[in-house]
Amino acid sequence: MIVVTGATGNIGRTLVPLLAGAGEEVVAVSRRPQPAGSAAGVRHAVADLGSAASMRPVLDGADALFLLLGGELNGHGEHPAALLDAAVDAGVKRVVLVSSQVSATRPDAPSHHRLRRFEAAVRGSGVDHTILRPAGFASNAFAWAESVRTRRVVLAPFADVALPVVDPADIAEVAAAALTGPGHAGRVYELTGPEAVSPRRQAEVLAGALGEEVAFVELSRAEAHAHLARFMPEEVIGGTLDVLGVPLPAERVVSPDVATVLGRPAGPFADWVTRNLPAFR
Repeated sequence: MIVVTGATGNIGRTLVPLLAGAGEEVVAVSRRPQPAGSAAGVRHAVADLGSAASMRPVLDGADALFLLLGGELNGHGEHPAALLDAAVDAGVKRVVLVSSQVSATRPDAPSHHRLRRFEAAVRGSGVDHTILRPAGFASNAFAWAESVRTRRVVLAPFADVALPVVDPADIAEVAAAALTGPGHAGRVYELTGPEAVSPRRQAEVLAGALGEEVAFVELSRAEAHAHLARFMPEEVIGGTLDVLGVPLPAERVVSPDVATVLGRPAGPFADWVTRNLPAFR
């Protein structure tokens, strides 16, 4: 049995049916009730990753655990060792953790302190483990969906700073391989897209897929800060803008790890747009 946390997110929505379709027994975990009509082999459970006591009943009988911290769980909660202890007590033998590229490239970044603690707890758990460190998600472009739908405009800072954003579906496929296949224990995979793509270029890709002009308006750093402050903790905003605006050389590098694990190239931003185009129409 595989327990998948963050089951309703950009990665989980692909990972859960992928595992179920391969014949795995899956427990899909979220903090809110999930809709009915799931695939055979999927059981839904409401639990809080930030509470080991909440997770213990869910983990009972599990062989593997997929860990994804979302939202405020990146900022606070129990010590990660409490959750890993609960997993070990339940008999979990394999853990796959979604961390972040920034955990390695900016080891002192306050925004990723908790992810680094989770990495340490996973390594210290004594179970087989794989750590995934993705670059920025292609799905961050959903932030533009409303303005594209209503005004055919993308508003973003750092128009021509290109980064190799990764398709969450590729992260899900790598996670599925690490959860179910051999040869991944102790590995750290840096997951990126196949090329660096700037916000301006992303807007052009959206325009091409829509068959209509999409204007690009570059925000200043201050304007972007004000926008992010509506949904992001203040201590995270500065680091996020630093990565987007003044990325380190390592944050611009295209990693081969998606292709190494999956035996095919990582999907380009255009593929993500094609699958998600209804959100922008």
